Amino acid sequence: MKYYSQISFMIVVIAGTLLFTGCTDGFEDINKDPYGVSKEEASRDAYGESAAMQAIQSWVVPTFPNASQFTECLLGGSWSGYFADSNPGFNGKNFATYRPEPDWNKVLFTDIITNVYPNYTALKDVTEDEILISVAEICKVAALHRVTDAYGPIPYSRIGENGELNTPFDSQEDIYRKMFQELTNAVNILTVRQTESFSSNADRVYNGNILSWIKFANSLKLRLAMRLAYVSPALAQEMAEEATGHETGVMESNADNAKIAGFGKDGNPLHRIMYLWNDGDSRVSADITSYMNGFRDPRMEKYFTWSTFTVADGTTLNGYIGLRSGIMIPAAQEAQKYSNYNVTPSTQMLWMNAAEVAFLRAEGALRGWNMGGGSAADFYAKGVELSFDEWGAGGADNYLTDNTSTPASYIDPMGKNTYAGNISSITIAWNENAGFEENLERIITQKWIAIFPLGLEAWAEYRRTGYPNLMPVAVNNSGGMVNTARGARRLAYPGEEITTNEANVRYAIENYLKGADTMATRLWWDAK
Repeated sequence: MKYYSQISFMIVVIAGTLLFTGCTDGFEDINKDPYGVSKEEASRDAYGESAAMQAIQSWVVPTFPNASQFTECLLGGSWSGYFADSNPGFNGKNFATYRPEPDWNKVLFTDIITNVYPNYTALKDVTEDEILISVAEICKVAALHRVTDAYGPIPYSRIGENGELNTPFDSQEDIYRKMFQELTNAVNILTVRQTESFSSNADRVYNGNILSWIKFANSLKLRLAMRLAYVSPALAQEMAEEATGHETGVMESNADNAKIAGFGKDGNPLHRIMYLWNDGDSRVSADITSYMNGFRDPRMEKYFTWSTFTVADGTTLNGYIGLRSGIMIPAAQEAQKYSNYNVTPSTQMLWMNAAEVAFLRAEGALRGWNMGGGSAADFYAKGVELSFDEWGAGGADNYLTDNTSTPASYIDPMGKNTYAGNISSITIAWNENAGFEENLERIITQKWIAIFPLGLEAWAEYRRTGYPNLMPVAVNNSGGMVNTARGARRLAYPGEEITTNEANVRYAIENYLKGADTMATRLWWDAK
């Protein structure tokens, strides 16, 4: 990948340079970064620091509709069981059926890296404030771990080194070790200065609250630690216990949740994607609605809209009914009858919530790690309760005692994509007499429900643990490359990266990836 040493003045890389044509016209306006400033503006009134910080935060979970569509809906949404493509124009070239258009592979790689790093470099060029730099470091890890978790080896530690144009890749193991180091250093600095704050103009997440950033960094370290549970269990336990044992600790309440707000006139990009573009390019997946219907989950009315089916005789067959992913997408007027994500222009975009942290601690405790005082059952219950509270749903106590409900079978109201198999027999109530694997499935399934709509994170955990069980795709266009039951394990590198940085890409494939550059090759941590 090409990076230039003279980028420190580039407070924002204009997102309009995205290399994609969207589903509708007007992307030159939709994808323009509202925080773009000139070099001269950056030098005045600390505007540069705020602009750089806001720009970095804009790319952790992309707030630009075009990038957001590719990363959160078409990719993460499809492979996590959260969303299904409802635009028939995607047939034959989408992630869901394992044959994406070649250009689709590069958004997560190209856009995230080339927007985060220049702004991170620019921030360090215009300020020596260790608080701002530490927060930027945390945001960088939050953004880039999603990239390495999709591709494996990526450029990380040596970007821009000695003005090099072609950047070497790091192994995923080295990247994870570097990220742990960066998070630890940032937490150490912020802990010393925890009674201070910084300008809310430079923070779209916590409004300059340092304690909140410490909790988020520790929670992020816990997330990354758990990712290594099968490939490097000693390091995973060390980092997890370090995160939960820190004096400030991890996220404990929904007041700690990391969410980004402030999207300008266009609002939350997922609303635009799911409602405005072609009357909606995505719908909710049948996987998550099947689980939640079977569990009679009170959060459904908060998560989803009601379906709008009407059969020929006028009978309505409606409810929270998702569209199956990995199918031949039907005509739009049919696909759009399925339930949608209940998102509005003002809905904040989630990075991480306290419920996820509780479930991470539940898994750690299940493994025998010290997660800060509490059993796996305690943390599991807390995760469910936090999620219900976050969504304003009642009935968590009754839900947690339900030991009979299981995920529902999926019956397609249109009669085309019904799944005859049993998705899972997992129940809700904690079972002290169950084995490790059953309770792990229980934890991951409830975490999956609670972190909706974080598709990339859910896909990573699905690959790591095998849970939740998802319906196999009905259409596998990979030509036998991707195992239908196991699903895609990674993204192939963008073609233009191979063209412009071939020697480094080839080295990474041969020495770090240890497999072909395909969707079927497992990542380093995908070792179960």
